[in-house]
Amino acid sequence: MSDGGHRRGSLLVIFLTVFVDLLGFGIVLPLLPIYADQLKPQNPGLTLGLLMASFSAMQFIFSPLWGRLSDRIGRRPVLIVGLVGSTLSYLIFGLATAYQSLTWMFISRIGAGIAGATISTAQAYIADTTTKEKRARGMALIGAAFGLGFTFGPLLAATALVTAGEEALSPWPGFTASAFSAAALMLAIFKLPESLNPQSVPSQRGWFDLASLNEALRIPTIVGLLSAWFVSVLAFSTFESILFFILKEPIDEGGFGYELIDVLLIGALIGFVHALAQGMVRGLSKRMSEAKLATVGAGTSLVGFLLLVAATGNLSLGMLLFAIFVQAAGFAFIPPTIQSLISRRSDPSKQGGILGVGQSLGALARILGHGLSFPLFFITSTIPFWAGAALMGLALVLIALNANRGEDFRTVER
Repeated sequence: MSDGGHRRGSLLVIFLTVFVDLLGFGIVLPLLPIYADQLKPQNPGLTLGLLMASFSAMQFIFSPLWGRLSDRIGRRPVLIVGLVGSTLSYLIFGLATAYQSLTWMFISRIGAGIAGATISTAQAYIADTTTKEKRARGMALIGAAFGLGFTFGPLLAATALVTAGEEALSPWPGFTASAFSAAALMLAIFKLPESLNPQSVPSQRGWFDLASLNEALRIPTIVGLLSAWFVSVLAFSTFESILFFILKEPIDEGGFGYELIDVLLIGALIGFVHALAQGMVRGLSKRMSEAKLATVGAGTSLVGFLLLVAATGNLSLGMLLFAIFVQAAGFAFIPPTIQSLISRRSDPSKQGGILGVGQSLGALARILGHGLSFPLFFITSTIPFWAGAALMGLALVLIALNANRGEDFRTVER
């Protein structure tokens, strides 16, 4: 196989690795309200929040650890361990669903969060195997995997509800996600080469080597880009966490009052639009810089939040669907472009740890966003989206200030 074909095969495995991890997330997220209702916990709202937060909390803790470990021992072994964890976690998820066990549901989400935290290592693998000119296109693969995972995840959940009925949860979505993870694991074991070459200079320090990260973070634009990433994910999390709740909530309580099947189909629409937008990023990256693409994405997302405010205030389904389209498409431009800029300005021997910090910040933003959205909704249904608009406006400013500044690492170090 040629070097180009070798790299394309490696990127395919990375794509599958991220896709199957996010497939489980896409399956579980829309179904969490069902768990809270059927398992009859004393405080359903708190239980729902903790189930959602447990996944992101594990990513917050483990993303930089996995990334930094991959700088030392290589990307491949870390990715393989992550796939083993995903396979087991989604198997537990299916069993927990079958036996209606809230305790094992938490265990499965914690395990999936730890395993899914290897996304930062997948980003570092892409950075290892792409040129700087094609870096944004490579990073867009992860965004496309997210979109497709969130497209097919809700569809699998909807299929389970149709076949098993809304009163009985089917374990097959969890088993299916586990099977996908196992297939990707076999592909990684037999087909995925190591991306760190002999000329690479891996980190020789331990997981908690804050000194090397602090040294890299002294580059002002990386700090600014990480800040823009945190704020933009915090903004988007106010959208992704509350949307299903608003669609299902009765009209007299500020929601749209739709059936769960309709809610899941709208969730699949979000993922489909996000995946299409990632394809646009890959195409446009040939003609536009990462800075311009990130700015366009943040501006479009800001418009999407304002449309969501109007749609929610008027309970207009047509406007809501258009707002979802604008919001999902706009945010899709932000992750691959910011991640590409961060990797280009980082020391290659430390970019796994740096990208891990970015993923950790994203997980923290989701924890905060999920925690804030529901209390804000019970004040007024439009406030979560007003908050998202304000945060995305701040992200737009941070991107404008930092994306066009700075130089690639080798240029800085000359």
